[in-house]
Amino acid sequence: MTVLDTCTELPAAQALGLVVPVADPAYGRGPAWLDNWLDVHNCQLVGWRRALHARPELAHQERCTTALVAAQLAAAGLKPRILPRGTGLICDVGAGARCVALRADLDALPLREQTGLSFASGVDGVMHACGHDAHTAMLLGAGLALAQAPALPGRVRLIFQPAEEVLPGGALDMVAGGALDGVERIFALHCAPRLPVGQLGTRVGPITSACDLIEMRLTSPGGHTSRPHLTADLVHALGLLITQLPSLLSRRLDPRSGTVLVWGAVEAGDAANAVPQNGMLRGTLRTGDHQTWNELEPLVHSLVISLLAPIGVGYVLEYRRGVPPVRNDAFSAGLLRDAAVAGLGPDAATITEQSSGGEDFAWYLEHVPGAMGRLGVWSGDGPMKDLHQPTFDLDERALPAGVRVLVHAALATLAA
Repeated sequence: MTVLDTCTELPAAQALGLVVPVADPAYGRGPAWLDNWLDVHNCQLVGWRRALHARPELAHQERCTTALVAAQLAAAGLKPRILPRGTGLICDVGAGARCVALRADLDALPLREQTGLSFASGVDGVMHACGHDAHTAMLLGAGLALAQAPALPGRVRLIFQPAEEVLPGGALDMVAGGALDGVERIFALHCAPRLPVGQLGTRVGPITSACDLIEMRLTSPGGHTSRPHLTADLVHALGLLITQLPSLLSRRLDPRSGTVLVWGAVEAGDAANAVPQNGMLRGTLRTGDHQTWNELEPLVHSLVISLLAPIGVGYVLEYRRGVPPVRNDAFSAGLLRDAAVAGLGPDAATITEQSSGGEDFAWYLEHVPGAMGRLGVWSGDGPMKDLHQPTFDLDERALPAGVRVLVHAALATLAA
């Protein structure tokens, strides 16, 4: 019986039918033991990704995903440690005092898949639309390949993390669970649909942005729209917040910080001639600068006070800090770039721009140095299917490419 037999939503027969090979675009680049491992296990690598894609799980619910990974590691003689809540695990490969960590995320998104793939999500309204199924398969492959290496000059810690897609992120649970104990450096890859397979984008400094959530709940006595002077005009107050708060932030912060406030939801009233008593406004506030991130919450509070005081509405501001920016240190980014060249070829490494998206990998970098790279998953043919979209898919040749980059990053770090 396989681990997938215990997940009734994904029958084992379906999982077995998902095992197919893909071309390894970097075969022959070595080392020989890695070439051999990928040659033998290429079908499994794709099968893992497709099985996970067909059975996605939301944040903090990744029990079948965790069980699949743990079973494969245990079968190879390794000793995975599952976190107490049953989602996410840690596993060391090798021995020695020095330790480098590699991280993948497990969770899916609340989207209804529209890819039409034969292995499309079997869970209604849940989909791997950000490539976490591929991240997990690549890290699992890298760990099992490293377990077959002739000799490792230290330990490689595999971190399979839950709940990347929710704030403040499952990385905090992993850190609290000892994932970074003894670790000197950490790496991660993220699918990049705007880079072709065989390329890895890196950069020194911030590669993602901080992301916080803002929710405003406004209250008013209500009244007739013919007499706004006798009440507190709640809709007008919402309008001021929607237009003026982003504008004021742009005049109080360094424009080079890349700070942007975008509203995503607003609710108030349902009658044209009545001032409503309640309203809500919700959005995200992002910045590419770590110091600016530390200044945002008190600044938002002071600006909201100044905007709403003349109108007289009541309000409750809920400011939820999310994640800081992912900041690649220069040495780690260099190791990751060299790993791409060693694993994929001399033209594999490219410079990538900073994203305004958030990533909780940043929490690991608050404790140890490291770097995240963007792994190309575009086939080079047809449209680039963007992340967090119901049509997202990837070229599975990226799977062995990701294994190679992760393996070489670990080996280079332990040899440095």
